[in-house]
Order: sequence, then structure tokens, then C-alpha cells
Amino acid sequence: MAERERAPSPPTISEVAVAAGVGRATAARTLGGYGYVSPELRERVLAAAEELGYRANALARSMSTGITHTLGVIVADIGNPFFAGVVRGISDTSRERGFDTIVLSTHESLDEEIAAMNVLIDKRVDGVIVASAAVERADVSHLTAAIEHGIPVVLIDREVSHLDLDAVVIDNRDAAREAVDSLIRAGHSRIGFVWGPTTDARPATRRELLAAAAKNLWTDAERLRGYLDALDDAGIPFDPDLIMVGAKTEQRAVDEVARMLALPDRPTAVFCSETDAMTGSLRAIRAAGLAYPADVSLIGFDDSSWAAVMDPPLTMIAQPMHELGEAAASTLLALIDGESTTRSRHTLETRLVERASVAAPPGR
Repeated sequence: MAERERAPSPPTISEVAVAAGVGRATAARTLGGYGYVSPELRERVLAAAEELGYRANALARSMSTGITHTLGVIVADIGNPFFAGVVRGISDTSRERGFDTIVLSTHESLDEEIAAMNVLIDKRVDGVIVASAAVERADVSHLTAAIEHGIPVVLIDREVSHLDLDAVVIDNRDAAREAVDSLIRAGHSRIGFVWGPTTDARPATRRELLAAAAKNLWTDAERLRGYLDALDDAGIPFDPDLIMVGAKTEQRAVDEVARMLALPDRPTAVFCSETDAMTGSLRAIRAAGLAYPADVSLIGFDDSSWAAVMDPPLTMIAQPMHELGEAAASTLLALIDGESTTRSRHTLETRLVERASVAAPPGR
């Protein structure tokens, strides 16, 4: 049997250096993207590398320079259209700067987030963008571990109150206030809030409600505060029966909205602070034999294409998903380059997209 022909080995840096007529160190600096090389020599090395078909070994380059040209991204749910849009903004911006992106999804689990951060630290990424599930002071050790390893961290979508980190967010409180205020202007005073605190016991007072919300994600607490702000501005009393509590799942939203709709003085409008909260509310309204907006008006968070094609189309708060990703990537790259030394908080604007899911309360 004839011996199988062995494939030629790929060209080495030394061979590129010989072909270019330069020293190996000069070829290594040029191909590794570090240190100074004169424009003339750089051009010769790159031309020789192209002619020989040289391809840089990313692992070897990272070991010699300490730079992997890779960003890590940790999000709660990559299947969520909001996070998908954010990741696209990060990826587009990082690619323009020659950085690859590793994306890990945590399903809103702090344990999975910690594991994801350990993976990124082991892979020696140059920086991390994270939508963190951390709430308590004891939850942040994995974030500080990254920083101790020399890996800058930028928060996106959520702030973590116990850490002074760069963050790119929206004004959740103001966005929620604007949405609920639009319901009040339409004549509603019985407005349900879907995605409340995860406590099993329903808070009986405003103080208990806010204390429970403070133990949840920053975004959830801020949106609840915006809801309460709008009620206060209009002089509408807070009713704990109109607040969803318990697990943040679509099925829990179905159950809680069904409970609200069975009240003697049921809500005539519902504000949904997450996508699953909206889908759960829609299911509950239909199961009760009601329709929106004739019986119940609806406003949701995170506008997307599906909301526009619903019948009737849904009024939604639109977040600048791609822009959030762009701003987070730009902030992180500036930290990696040493261009920024002071902590920054970038707050981007939202937009209330008014469609056809809001009407005056029944009988008005």
C-alpha cells in the first residue's frame, strides 16, 4: 500500500522572517500586533506572510503578548430578543476593532453566571460585559475576581449597587412612569403591575413592597418605582392586590393576572415590565373571555417585531438594544486601551411606541 502523502506543514514565523529579509523578532512583532515596527518593514513582513499563506496562531500570540483580542459577554437569556439585540451591538462594535466575542447565557441564574465568569477568566478574555443577576453584597465575588485578574468589567442593562463599575443602562424608572402615566391619561386608575417582587407573601404596604423589590434585580425594582411614581403623581392610591408577586415566569404571570381579573374591582389596564409578563397577561386575558383594549388595556416593555404584528398591535416601550451594546463595547474597549480611568454611567433613552392596545376603560 502506498504511503499516504503527508500534508505540508504551515509556514512558521521564522520562514516569514527569512522571506521578508528581517529578523524573527521583527516578524513576530508585526504578526502579533505588538511593539513598534517601521511601516516599511511591516509592509514587507505582511507581504511575505500573505505570499506564504501564514496564519497567526492566536493562542501562541496571546501567551506572548497577554492580549487575546477577545471579549466575554454574559447575558441572562440569549433567546430573549432584547439580549439578542444587545449582543449584536456588542459584536458589531468589537468586530470593527478586531475583537472576537464569546457569549454565555445564564438563564438568570447566579450560579450559572459565576460558572460563566470562571470560564471567561480561564480563557483570558481581555474584558467582560455582563448583565448580572447579583443583588446582595455576597453575590459579587465573581465580578471582583475578574477585576483582580486584570480583566475590566462593564455592566449592561442592570446596575449592581455594591460595586462601583462602569454601566450602560436605560432610565427604567422614568420609562415605567411614562408608560403608566399614558394609561392614567387614558382614564385608567385600576392598573395592574406584572413582574413584582419574588416574595411569596403579598406585601400589604408600600414600604413592605419596596423592601421586597430591593432584593430583586435592579431593573425590576426601578420599573416598580416608576409605576408607583405615576400613581403618586395622579393621586391614585396604591393597591397591593394589583401587584404580581412570586416567581418571575410566564405561567406565574398567567395565574396572577387571572387572580386580578377575578377581583370585584378588577384592573382595567395592565403594565407588563418584561416580555414573559406580557405573554402571560395576554393568555390570562383571553382565558377570562376578555379582549384588549376593549376590556383591558395593555402596555409592555421591550418592543419587538412580534408586538407590531399582534391584532391589535401592542403599545410597547422600545429600548435602544443595539445602541446599548455599542456603548458597552466602546466603554470596555476604552478600559482595555487604558483610555478611561474614571467610572462612567451611560444612560440611554427609551421610547414609548403607541399602537392600539390602549383605550379608555369600559363604560367611559
